Amino acid sequence: MTDARTAAWMTRLRRRSMPFIGAAIFIVLWELFCQLYHVRPVLLPPPSLILQELSLAPLWFAEQAMYTLGITLAGFVVAAVLGVLFAVLITEWAVLDRLLFPLFVALNSVPKVALAPLCIIWFGTGAEPKIAIAFLIAVFAVVIDTILGLRSVPPDTIDLARTLRGSRWKVLTRIKLYCALPHLFAGLKVAMSLALVGAIVGEFVSSQRGLGYVILSAQGMFDTPRVFAAITILAVMGVLLIEAVSIAERLALPWHHSTERPAGH
Repeated sequence: MTDARTAAWMTRLRRRSMPFIGAAIFIVLWELFCQLYHVRPVLLPPPSLILQELSLAPLWFAEQAMYTLGITLAGFVVAAVLGVLFAVLITEWAVLDRLLFPLFVALNSVPKVALAPLCIIWFGTGAEPKIAIAFLIAVFAVVIDTILGLRSVPPDTIDLARTLRGSRWKVLTRIKLYCALPHLFAGLKVAMSLALVGAIVGEFVSSQRGLGYVILSAQGMFDTPRVFAAITILAVMGVLLIEAVSIAERLALPWHHSTERPAGH
């Protein structure tokens, strides 16, 4: 029994360490390339210079990252709540599907950068327009995946529930939404990454804070190490946010195969 537990522990450790090993190899190769070929930092700074940039003002970078994180999470939450509600409405009422879904698709087809000036006119220059842009970019993924999940319930299951006198509300909450959870979490993972993109887009358009502002201001001064420092923080933030959604998925859906990982991987 002890050997089996040790083997299982080693397997989990190896599986969890693989991404870090891959990242370490990539960073070492990047550093060697910059040093061997004497690449100018203004074109491609080595990881050591990026780390030095981060170490010069860690609290300032942390403050900018927290601002961007707040915008991202706010846009994500609004997209998740309104996206699920909209998906439920257009799947439960065919009239709303025919009336609203084409308009929703048309709105999603418009580049969000083109809508950014309107968001600033409507909501001002504070956090609200950035949250709105993050919401607009992220909501489509939530709606599409939730609709797919709600419509993938076997008809026999719904017929059985109605035969047992299940109300429309109970069929929706206890069967349709429950069966749609795997698709919903898939959409939430995409929406989380898109909300981060939307937050950066909003900060590019109008902001005096956040990692998007850091990138834009550093680009104007050709401070490439600072640009890469902000991008590094964004990359780490994106991975952690997606992992947070994955953890929530494993807790909510321990029975679903998508939350399982083969023992040898």
